[in-house]
Amino acid sequence: MNRRRFLAHSSTFAAAGALSSLAFGASVRGRPPRILLRPGTAQHGNIGDIAHTPGALVLFERHFPEAEFALWPVAISPEARESLQQRFPRLKIVEGELDRAGRPTTPGLQAAWDEADLLMHGSSPGFKGDAYMPAWRAASRRPYGIFGMTDDPVSSVTTRPDGGTLRQLRETIAGLPAGHLRATTHAILSGAAFIFCRETLTAEYLRAQRVGAPLIEFGPDATFALQLRDDARAEAYLRASGLVPGKFIGVIPRLRYTPYYKLQGKKPNASDLAKDAVNDRTTARDHAKLRDLIIAFVRNTGLKVLACPEMRYQIEVAKEHLVDPLPDDVRKNVVWRDSYWLPTEAASVYARALAVVSFECHSPIIALTNGTPAFYVRQPTDTIKGQMYHDIGVSDWTREVDETSGDDLWARLKVIHADPAAAKARVRSVMAGVERVQQRMVEGARTALGRA
Repeated sequence: MNRRRFLAHSSTFAAAGALSSLAFGASVRGRPPRILLRPGTAQHGNIGDIAHTPGALVLFERHFPEAEFALWPVAISPEARESLQQRFPRLKIVEGELDRAGRPTTPGLQAAWDEADLLMHGSSPGFKGDAYMPAWRAASRRPYGIFGMTDDPVSSVTTRPDGGTLRQLRETIAGLPAGHLRATTHAILSGAAFIFCRETLTAEYLRAQRVGAPLIEFGPDATFALQLRDDARAEAYLRASGLVPGKFIGVIPRLRYTPYYKLQGKKPNASDLAKDAVNDRTTARDHAKLRDLIIAFVRNTGLKVLACPEMRYQIEVAKEHLVDPLPDDVRKNVVWRDSYWLPTEAASVYARALAVVSFECHSPIIALTNGTPAFYVRQPTDTIKGQMYHDIGVSDWTREVDETSGDDLWARLKVIHADPAAAKARVRSVMAGVERVQQRMVEGARTALGRA
């Protein structure tokens, strides 16, 4: 979706959203509407996954403040739990699973299940509702919906171990036959009151598969609404690290496949070994491009670089593949972050950066949300979710790693360094468009409750 279509698409729904608010009042039955939010990912070890949920809650706080939420996490770290409860004191966090009969296994989840007017699937890299949405449909006629999902129908280590560019994946998806989507998933998605897709490729795929949900639209990742920060912690870190606001960039590494089996202390299976083989072939050449950018940036500007993680395992990747191989004159200007952080601190650090350059998909989102220009350098194994950057209008800040170089990245970053005010103004314009579409997402939930 180009920039003009994106903005026109947003304004079209604004009028529809105003009408939907009229329909909402009949559904609340004399009390605030209640939403049960099931995140699509575990909330630990990955600031992008952690950020989905507070981003969604901020959007509803802004555009639908009367709604009450219960959060049903897949898994959540103590730090992420504490951060959520401090920021959203009214939020209920309920634990439990469903048994084989589709019934909640704990009193807290049972109460939230019974009281909710809407079940909402959070932002995720794939549809995760097969495990619980059929039970919801069987238990009641209350609506359910999806709040920002990527469904990549072609990228997997078994079918495309080396992935592909977004252009190649789009062509493959366009050639898929009707009926490609699994029948049970098709039925669940068709019963949803709304499906917001994190990028337009998923929306196009679901429409081509004739999914019957009444609303299937582009709806950017909820992380774009993460306006939560930990300024005190960030400022202390910058002082201790010798980083001056506006005088450094953040750089985030990534392996083409995350080694989950290592993180979980498990033995590798055949799929894990295939992913390791791809990583072995590509890690050195991928990160050489980021190092070339770092070298050009430091030698041309004299400024500093922060090598930092989005996922916990990237702490060591940053040291081994970004920092240690640098020439001495450059390395002295590079700070290696040797500890993990929550998205609130990351957001505050990114807000003070000149720019962020990342192989990971969510650090650029957090940066843009906090007013900082950001480049997403997409690796071909990172599914189709990166299409969202083209959809919001920053194609020139989005590169395929196999189609770029350190010189190319520096040429683009040099423009931001020369006129940071103009780059920040562009970020504000981009985010205004994102915010309009994300308001539409909340209105989709409001409409669903109005029809309940």
